[in-house]
Amino acid sequence: MSATSVKSIFRIVLSIILSVVLAFGWVLLSATPAFALPKANINYTNINLSDRDFSNSDLAGGTFVAAEMRGTNFQGADLTNAILTKGVLWKANLSGANLSGALADRITFDGANLTNANFTEAIMTRSRFFDAAISGADFTDAIIDAYQVTMMCEKADGVNPVTGVSTRESLGCP
Repeated sequence: MSATSVKSIFRIVLSIILSVVLAFGWVLLSATPAFALPKANINYTNINLSDRDFSNSDLAGGTFVAAEMRGTNFQGADLTNAILTKGVLWKANLSGANLSGALADRITFDGANLTNANFTEAIMTRSRFFDAAISGADFTDAIIDAYQVTMMCEKADGVNPVTGVSTRESLGCP
């Protein structure tokens, strides 16, 4: 064997070893510790949850698609980044609930208690708020249909006790 072929084989073996070491290091650096892993998926799709009590529950990232939630108690619940679509929350209690970053598309909040709830950066398109109690609710950077904002501005008052933002200011009321 010539010196050139030995050098060639050595370079190939060295590049393979280096590739394996780099891949192993990449896996180690991107690993997530067990305590930081997301909890089990909360999925209440097409389920009747009427009059259930979820007060002070950790429902962050949960899915509530086409769920019937009439009169359901979510008081103080953590619904951060939850997905609520095509659902009915008629006369539900969401006072003090955290729905920051939630997707609440096509939700009926009619008659719901939203007092002191946090809807910061929530997407609430095509949702209704007729007769909803919104005192102290924070809608900062939430996406809400203009008609609903106009309607809510007529009765918006209070300051959210957690964020310190007034309901009128968060809705952009004149």
